[in-house]
Amino acid sequence: MTAKITAPAIRARKGGDKITMITAYDEPTARIADRAGADIILVGDSVANVVLGRTDTLGMTIDEMVHHTAAVTSAEPNALIVGDMPWLSYHTTTEAAVRNAGRFVQEGGAESVKLEGGEKRLDVIRAVLDAEIPVMGHLGLTPQSVQAMGGYHVQGRQAAAAYNLVTEAKMLAEAGVFAIVLEGVPDVVAELVTREVAVPTIGIGAGAACDGQVLVFHDVLGLHKKRTAKFVRQYAQLADVAEAALQEFFADVRSGDFPGEDETYHMPEESAQILEELHEGSADLPGAGLVTDTFLADEAMES
Repeated sequence: MTAKITAPAIRARKGGDKITMITAYDEPTARIADRAGADIILVGDSVANVVLGRTDTLGMTIDEMVHHTAAVTSAEPNALIVGDMPWLSYHTTTEAAVRNAGRFVQEGGAESVKLEGGEKRLDVIRAVLDAEIPVMGHLGLTPQSVQAMGGYHVQGRQAAAAYNLVTEAKMLAEAGVFAIVLEGVPDVVAELVTREVAVPTIGIGAGAACDGQVLVFHDVLGLHKKRTAKFVRQYAQLADVAEAALQEFFADVRSGDFPGEDETYHMPEESAQILEELHEGSADLPGAGLVTDTFLADEAMES
């Protein structure tokens, strides 16, 4: 049996085999991701966009994120489960941040949490780590800062901004994060960060030099028709497959072809005859007392 992947195990992968990371938001997607061989499953606040149809992630609450995390952990994946702390769940006080991070573990079953930001989040990161909860950092294009950034733009294109990003990555690593997500930054910047920090970098729109890569589950599998970012590579168009399957189902319903013999339950002929006689009033109920449906228990629902 393959050993459960842990945060220390991911940290030890620095400079080794590439780390695979994908989002998941419920039991079915987590099970698929784990069976495919994901090293890390991120219960991302991107659930707001790809599942709940929202335009950004800012409306996600801690209750919603813990709910989705618990659904993912119910799949009991071998992959490390990272809970994505939503906006305002770690922006007020360190006490609130620790309490909310703890909810991901206690209620959601997560094994670590991810939060966005650099130097200004160091106190929060240290407090969560002091509570024995592993933390993954996130720098570059941080979606929870979309308003301050004026939109979803590549970060670190200018030398000064790039230098600051590298500096903050070193701060996060020194604070004790076990990995750092680098999103939407030039490849040369991500390569420099990857070379300079002692923990793995996980890229998303950050070039090939990172220690691992992450994408959104629904983007990779083409489960929607929305425009995707430049850094997304789609490996399937499952929305088209699903639409075609549903059209076939609906056509079978309209034609009367579904349900067929294979999808239909039957009564024993003797019972059917008695039912008909009862309906016509030409027979009495068999046995005494209240008749229940327990006599159907011998036919399993899946048979």
